[in-house]
Amino acid sequence: MVIAIVGENCVGKSTLAKQISEKMSSKIYSGKDYLRLEKSPQIAEQKFIKMLSDGINGENIIYLVTEKEHLKLLPNGAKIIVMTADLEQIKERFKVRMGGNLPPPVEKMLENRHGIFDNLQCSIKIKSGEYSLESVLKAIK
Repeated sequence: MVIAIVGENCVGKSTLAKQISEKMSSKIYSGKDYLRLEKSPQIAEQKFIKMLSDGINGENIIYLVTEKEHLKLLPNGAKIIVMTADLEQIKERFKVRMGGNLPPPVEKMLENRHGIFDNLQCSIKIKSGEYSLESVLKAIK
């Protein structure tokens, strides 16, 4: 099974991926992790697409997506989870990630990206901190 956890930065995708992986043993990939598969970015991408396609009927793979361009890598049949969070919550989490400082350009970038996945067709849409793992697992099975 391929599970895509899609959302902006700092909405809790990694936390959810770890929780799911504990329940259903899975390999977790994030963003451009696939570039480690090959020296050539094009070949690495092709290899990753094949790996995801094979994963539909094989091993469990969780792919964390923060960029719209990576949605094209997902095979038909992938289970898509869209995670959201309030903008202020995202800013606070990002601020912690950046050592307590949120520079104005970064804040502006977060504001501009907020809501980019709101209209994405998905298996389940959840808000950070307001879901149960059981309901997520039920929705993707």
